[in-house]
Amino acid sequence: MNEKILVENLKKGDVVAYEYLFDEYYDWLCNYIFKLSGNRSLSKDIVQETMIKIWEKKHQITIRESLKAYLFKSCHNQFLLQLRKDKKKPDLLDRIRWETIYDSYFELKEDDDLVRASYNKLEELIDKLPPRCKEIFIMNKLERRKYREIAEDMGISIKTVENQMSKALRIIRENASVFLF
Repeated sequence: MNEKILVENLKKGDVVAYEYLFDEYYDWLCNYIFKLSGNRSLSKDIVQETMIKIWEKKHQITIRESLKAYLFKSCHNQFLLQLRKDKKKPDLLDRIRWETIYDSYFELKEDDDLVRASYNKLEELIDKLPPRCKEIFIMNKLERRKYREIAEDMGISIKTVENQMSKALRIIRENASVFLF
């Protein structure tokens, strides 16, 4: 089905269009969230919650790029909300993939292997950060949390958070020359 027509029909409340959207993207979205969370049941819950919200707000949907990017971004945001509800459990943070930070990741063309390779290399650099440094970096860059919040949650000073972020950024910059965006 044509994406534009699908979105128009969805906005009109067409149940068939919604069912098509659900059937077409459900498995992809569940697999994506599973890669982030490592939890199949949680993945299904997040995707179902996202799809419910899409139906409830169908008249307000604004898609700037592609429907696929919109759906993946919506699920990603729902996943982040779930992380916040779960008090940012460290085991989930360790499974977060770096490329989710970049909104444009899902808008890449499938043949854009160089850019994907760059994201993968960047992810490897982040994975090699010292554990505390990595956790603080992810909390700040992925969850967009302020240094003060991170310091309070971890029971450390804001200065320690600043130092760990500086360290993470320095390590990434020093090693970033091995790939190009």
